[in-house]
Amino acid sequence: MTVRVIPCLDVDAGRVVKGVNFENLRDAGDPVELASRYDTEGADEVTFLDVSASSGDRATMYDVVSRTAEQVFVPLTVGGGVRTADDVDRLLRAGADKVGVNTAAIARPELIAEIADRFGSQVLVLSVDARRVTGDVRTESGFEVTTHGGRRGTGIDAVAWAARAAELGAGEILLNSMDADGTTSGFDLEMLGAIRSQVRVPLIASGGAGTPAHFVDAARAGADAVLAASVFHFGAMTVDDVKATMRAEGIAVR
Repeated sequence: MTVRVIPCLDVDAGRVVKGVNFENLRDAGDPVELASRYDTEGADEVTFLDVSASSGDRATMYDVVSRTAEQVFVPLTVGGGVRTADDVDRLLRAGADKVGVNTAAIARPELIAEIADRFGSQVLVLSVDARRVTGDVRTESGFEVTTHGGRRGTGIDAVAWAARAAELGAGEILLNSMDADGTTSGFDLEMLGAIRSQVRVPLIASGGAGTPAHFVDAARAGADAVLAASVFHFGAMTVDDVKATMRAEGIAVR
């Protein structure tokens, strides 16, 4: 199996933004232009996350997805604010190939099965924003699921949740370390390994990439795909840099 390299675009009101731990967001450009650039650079997929996900911005996001799908020929995953199977239907019609769900599935896990039954598991990516437990919170794995950009803990064990979601029909797990997000200090390999040991569906590592070597580490920890945002947007490295390093380390890439 080859490891996929996926640039992620956090979209707010039609613009790409990026911060650290989902705060202090700054403008990173036009999503269609960036997605086209990554397509040319050899990205295997592109992921859009609607970080505002308000009803007022929903029409803007559909427009961004539609315009991107016309120009980009790699698979496009779109998440953020997806609450129903009908939301998935509208995003697929706009041009998305896969759709990410997060908060709505935590509130009502049956949504995972509903989407998988209607569209197929290959369409559904479960996004898990997880962090190490702190204070009085206790989970068996030591990691908990969060919502609201990592600001609100749920007390749900992240490893158990990923395993349950896969059983319900999630086709992939996008694991984002909220502790590492935007820090460029490396992926949370312990968390990645813990979920890899319990989940057989493809696992996407997210949060913390800072050097091409970090992507190698994630692949060796069990990631089927590696995802990053700011290091690509602001020119710290290119998709090709990452793939070249992975090839040199004996990791199969496309």
